[in-house]
Amino acid sequence: MARLTTTTTTPWRALVLAAAALYFLVPLAASVVFTVDVPGRAPNLDAYTRILDTEGFLPSLLLSLELAAATIAVVLLLMVPATVALRLTAPKLRPVVEVVCSLPLVVPPIAFVAGIGTVLKWGPEHFSDTPFFQTFVAIQNPDFPVVLVLAYAVMALPFVYRALDAGLSAIDVRTLVEAARSCGASMPHALLRAVLPNLRGALLNASFLTLALVLGEFTTAQLLGFRPFAVWIVNISGSQAQMSVAVSVMSLLVTWLLLLLLAGIGSRRTPSSTTDRK
Repeated sequence: MARLTTTTTTPWRALVLAAAALYFLVPLAASVVFTVDVPGRAPNLDAYTRILDTEGFLPSLLLSLELAAATIAVVLLLMVPATVALRLTAPKLRPVVEVVCSLPLVVPPIAFVAGIGTVLKWGPEHFSDTPFFQTFVAIQNPDFPVVLVLAYAVMALPFVYRALDAGLSAIDVRTLVEAARSCGASMPHALLRAVLPNLRGALLNASFLTLALVLGEFTTAQLLGFRPFAVWIVNISGSQAQMSVAVSVMSLLVTWLLLLLLAGIGSRRTPSSTTDRK
């Protein structure tokens, strides 16, 4: 019976995988053809070779990478202690934290940006004569808009929480911490040396999801008046359509490569850990 079931389901798995491959690869192939097909000329790679020389490409990309690095740091510093504490001391609060972290998936981006814009208007309207006014100005600095980091950190909460929760479910956090404490380690030292190394895969997954979100997010940055990578791509699409599609294809391929790299790093076992287990 088991062999019959496996034999029966294998064609369906192949069919589903083939349909999924067509769903993703056909639009990608069409985008690549659009970037290399020039009417009246032979296919060429001019749209790709001119990317680095296009005005605004490097500044917008560097800004998005800086925002991504800052967002990853903020959201991990916030969520790693919180999720570990839920496992150790406050398991009853887990449903509450899960609901709170899921709210960004429910709130429409337009409403979210409208709320941020309303708060930012408080600076000139209510705090112009106080030291807080300079804070409102500083977090909106176009060179590095901290307000986008805060917004992206909120938007990344659902993905980071799920990744960390899955990683913590695969290990016995309480036993690891108690073993480290029994050896004389303090609580922070136990978390750094006993828990975090076992969360390497979860941390990498959370970081990658946050990076992908920041690189592809458009609505918040556009409505707040900033110009990171995604906004730059949309802005040049009107005058340089092939260029914008070429950049999108390149960014998608780079994202896939990063995903494969992080998956390989997360699944790889160091020789020292293997020796210790033996």
